[in-house]
Amino acid sequence: MKTYIALLRGINVGGKNKIKMANLRLLLEENGFKNVQTYIQSGNIVFNTSEENKRELENIIAEIIKKNYDFEVPVVVKTGEEIQSILTNNPYKNQEDLNSNKIYFVLLKKQPSEENKEILNAISFTNESLEINPNCVYLRCALGAGKAKCTNNLIEKKLKVAATTRNYKTMLKLQEMALI
Repeated sequence: MKTYIALLRGINVGGKNKIKMANLRLLLEENGFKNVQTYIQSGNIVFNTSEENKRELENIIAEIIKKNYDFEVPVVVKTGEEIQSILTNNPYKNQEDLNSNKIYFVLLKKQPSEENKEILNAISFTNESLEINPNCVYLRCALGAGKAKCTNNLIEKKLKVAATTRNYKTMLKLQEMALI
């Protein structure tokens, strides 16, 4: 059995797409997932399974949610090793920025095309910077995410790739949970 992290996009935000994590844990266990754990209400799930195809896992989880909650949710699945690599390769190392929620990790469902990366790289906003890696866009928002213009929606639109964003604290916790 291998450990995976599923990251759901756009649940429990502003009263929309509500999913109780305890209920989702039970649903996943009923569908064969093992050692299912969740972290906070924003859709972070760590689990074990013998299935090794991440795209298949994304589809299975999305279908379970669609069937039981009657709405669609983009799902991004990463391995613990991928989360570790994303954290290790983070170009923004300033600990004060990391601790004060100025650094975000936009986790991509698949690698964007070079052309689309160029389109995103051509955009710039005051007090914001980004670096695109194959499976993550590292985003620094000097004024915090609430005032950022370079949002998850903009990144998805320009890269033409589904994505979901997490802060540094959440990424560290998911890495820790995947190693337990």
